[in-house]
Amino acid sequence: MRFRPLKVAGAYAVEVETLEDERGWFGRLFSVDEFVRVGMDPHVQECSLSFNRKAGTLRGLHLQVAPHQESKLVLCVSGAVYDVLVDLRPGSSTHKVWDAVELTGSEPLAVFVPPGVAHGYLTTADNSTVYYQISAPYDPTSASGARWDDPAFGISWPSRPVVISTRDSSFGNYTG
Repeated sequence: MRFRPLKVAGAYAVEVETLEDERGWFGRLFSVDEFVRVGMDPHVQECSLSFNRKAGTLRGLHLQVAPHQESKLVLCVSGAVYDVLVDLRPGSSTHKVWDAVELTGSEPLAVFVPPGVAHGYLTTADNSTVYYQISAPYDPTSASGARWDDPAFGISWPSRPVVISTRDSSFGNYTG
């Protein structure tokens, strides 16, 4: 694995080094020792899948606040997504900074999202599935988020959402 730092402090693109032959390829996505070596939380409490029928589906921007903050390792296993992170940690050197990575089911690339960083994505292909490894159990009382189009962040999305949940579209603008 190679860890490429993103603009958001503590966030990484995780590039899977693959061994290829006539069958395809094999690569390791997760290693406790390697995550610890670069200062990432290796604990996994939950794994989740998100299936999205239509291109243009937006999920996010989500995070869990204290005392149930969580880190995530996010991988697209089919289709394609424009994966976005926004630093909402007061006092962080990258507070309100965002970055994005294109994830596809055919490329061995994942994103590590540290605690206190909002995460979301816009599908860019039909039938996109996203896999998450999460460091803390979901706690609905700590669930929070930010608007996908909040001018405080100025995120450059590849297109406007076609499908967005009522919850995600009702987040207010960031005031932190």
